[in-house]
Amino acid sequence: MTQAQSPAAAEQTDATVPSGDGPGGAGRGERGPRSVREEVLCRLFAQVLGVPTVGVTDNFFALGGHSLRAAQLLSRIRSVLGVELGVRELFGSPTVAELADLLADGAAARPAVTARARPAVVPLSFAQQRLWFLDRLEQSPTYNAPFAFRVRGPVDVDALQSAVNDVVGRHEALRTVFPVRDDEPFQEILAPEHATVKVAVVPCAAEELASLFHDAAFAPFDLAVELPLRASLFTTAPDEHVLLLTLHHIASDGWSEAPLLRDLSAAYRARLTDSAPVWEALAVQYADYTLWQRELLAEVGGQQAEFWAEALQDLPQELALPTDRPRPPQPTHSGGLIRFELPADLHGRLESLAREQGATLFMVLQAGLAALL
Repeated sequence: MTQAQSPAAAEQTDATVPSGDGPGGAGRGERGPRSVREEVLCRLFAQVLGVPTVGVTDNFFALGGHSLRAAQLLSRIRSVLGVELGVRELFGSPTVAELADLLADGAAARPAVTARARPAVVPLSFAQQRLWFLDRLEQSPTYNAPFAFRVRGPVDVDALQSAVNDVVGRHEALRTVFPVRDDEPFQEILAPEHATVKVAVVPCAAEELASLFHDAAFAPFDLAVELPLRASLFTTAPDEHVLLLTLHHIASDGWSEAPLLRDLSAAYRARLTDSAPVWEALAVQYADYTLWQRELLAEVGGQQAEFWAEALQDLPQELALPTDRPRPPQPTHSGGLIRFELPADLHGRLESLAREQGATLFMVLQAGLAALL
């Protein structure tokens, strides 16, 4: 099974991992870890960056780290070491040695996410709340996240159907709907036996695939009653297929693709042998995170809201840009795509500027765009 398309993949600026003994090298010729904390941090750096080893003086961002990987690293540090760090601390201390020293001085601990007793009404997380509001406001497929995979060879549709629902049963987020009670949305987590996703099998000619794919991928969801996952299998020949999994962003993000495909593949292999997949039980589900987040932000949430309301109050509703056509009354999200390349020497200078400023290449480009606008 090979991936054909993943429009929902998180946007990021990739960098080539340097090698050798200079800055950003993978730890060659450097001292080894001097403490268990440094050893653990070296391992976490390497896992997130996808490199064999990391030296204690290697710079996370010089090795190819960017903002998304930084968030992933901080999450792993929180889980493994039980300490809380922010992105600002990582930019200020981007090496294992510097982070270890920072942790030695003490870092604010954050309670771990654990399974929690569910209240009668489970609220939305703040991210879900934002996406639910936008969905109600626009009622469009803007936040559909289609994942497509080209499959070569015969497909056992019954096994695939069972595997999809095995995954839905495993992950509560995939069997959650968002009805409204007293003008407030809440998470209604359906029991696995009441949450079934039907795999639509669509025989078609190769020239029809693009149109049918688009229609399936961008049909709006009704989040109040519909599960946030659809599955379609487009068959253009007995041994040529495209599997389309369309999720709503309220239940997935760019990082969801890998575990989704991993679990689906495991379930499909099991179902091919007429067996149910054997999985280790998940320690927490997304609803547990939601309750943890609400508890954590109960004290500071109001302060944050007051701060940002004041900070943003004088911003204009829109920028008066010299666009080629007027802004429509309602967003259509249709637009053009212009591809261009930066010359290698300019890219190098931008990378150097990012390193000098303790930033990522994406942050430099974003700052430039913001200044231009």
